[in-house]
Amino acid sequence: MKGNPIQRVIIAGGGTAGWMTAAALAKLMGNAGVSVTLIESEAIGTVGVGEATIPPIAKFNAQLGIDEHEFVRETQATFKLGIEFNDWGGLGESYFHPFGRYGFDLEGLDFHQYWLRLRELGDARELGEYSLNTLAAYAGKFLKPEPDHGQVIGQMGYAFHFDASLYAAFLRRFAESKGATRIEGKIERVERNPESGLIAALALDEGRRIEGDLFIDCTGFRGLLIGQAMGSDYRDWSHWLPCNRAVAVACGKNGDPLPFTRSTAREAGWQWRIPLQHRTGNGHVYCDAHLSAERAEEILLANLDGEAISSPNHLRFQTGHREQFWAGNCVAIGLSSGFLEPLESTSIHLIQMGIAKLVALFPGSIEAPFERAEYNRLMTDDFTHVRDFLILHYKATKRDDAPFWDYVREMSIPESLKQKMDLLRSRGRFFKYDAELFDLTSWLAVAEGQGWGPEGYSPVANGLSASNLSQSLANMRAVYAKTIDAMPTHQAYIDRFCKAARPARRADAA
Repeated sequence: MKGNPIQRVIIAGGGTAGWMTAAALAKLMGNAGVSVTLIESEAIGTVGVGEATIPPIAKFNAQLGIDEHEFVRETQATFKLGIEFNDWGGLGESYFHPFGRYGFDLEGLDFHQYWLRLRELGDARELGEYSLNTLAAYAGKFLKPEPDHGQVIGQMGYAFHFDASLYAAFLRRFAESKGATRIEGKIERVERNPESGLIAALALDEGRRIEGDLFIDCTGFRGLLIGQAMGSDYRDWSHWLPCNRAVAVACGKNGDPLPFTRSTAREAGWQWRIPLQHRTGNGHVYCDAHLSAERAEEILLANLDGEAISSPNHLRFQTGHREQFWAGNCVAIGLSSGFLEPLESTSIHLIQMGIAKLVALFPGSIEAPFERAEYNRLMTDDFTHVRDFLILHYKATKRDDAPFWDYVREMSIPESLKQKMDLLRSRGRFFKYDAELFDLTSWLAVAEGQGWGPEGYSPVANGLSASNLSQSLANMRAVYAKTIDAMPTHQAYIDRFCKAARPARRADAA
């Protein structure tokens, strides 16, 4: 079987992960003689907590050739400039994590080093005053950056809030137009070759048997193929990220949608608010060792912006990932590969990373030991980098008002995170490791926003005189203010280019 080329890719499970995978492989591999078949059952529900995204999703859609405005219309989407965090550093405190950068570098040195020096000289202006994304978000403004818009607007990064079920349906239509085949059915048994141990076929409930060469597990938390059949164990990270439950509900729209996600810390977790064009997605992520399901639901329903329009949907999860993302001829993508709570909207991004690495390492034959080993290494790195950034939010808190916050504030952390925190806190220095997702802006936003920012600055920043430094930063603020004034409102942009033609259907899961 070693020399056999891969001609049949079988995707087990639909939802966002399944149809993102099907769309990408049908588009990129269809002309290479690879057939793509997806098996899903309407009787099996999907987990819908992933309505908020981060900027790389725009690249995924563009690579498929999807028109962005059409995508926004079809998925009831809005634009996202970042995340507002309330009560994370301490009760009553708030900060914004922008998707664009802070300021402009001066004399070859990172902008924030000059900002830190100016603060030491007595200027108390916050970092957000030098962030186009932050200013636009709170002004309710949005403009898609284009190459001819200039250097300032080019700093704006953006992502989307969308209905995940509508996105899956949108990608299904796209994938089928590119030759992908959908089979309705429930997988009853995974058949493995007794000699090689590789998956040979999936047996369905109505007696059908679907053979394939490469199998993609998108069966969600069950991990029907990667876990139950191939025996890939689960690496548990709940001692660092102890939240293990969520309750989600949709509520009615209350005014024009704001172009950002909101995360509000609660007594044993946090609550999300995600505005779509015709409704708002809400959820409460919490740790069941400190909060009951009944109390979690009560807190969520008491803090909605509008009337609930769906029944609360309770979810269970465990943070961590598979020891092997790719085992034999099976690749896990989506929840079957692992789960990291959606605090920084990385769930769909990790799906995207799994797909991108599979395409880059797509094997020439069924047995692919080198590709498999590299895929597992890269995906482990991706999950680890995101894990550390999520832990930072909990570790950097000053809250001492509840046992949950006492635990996360005092817990031991991975050495990889400690090194980054020590370097950033001393003089604001930061270096990305490998293809790490979150950059200096992200780390600085959380650290500074939660009162745990740099205590000093680089001596190189002393090369600019105090008067020139003050004037340079004043000029930046003026340019940002002028740019914001000229931008349309978020709602006006949607109305002009991508307003949805129909209201979103009510879903039980947010």
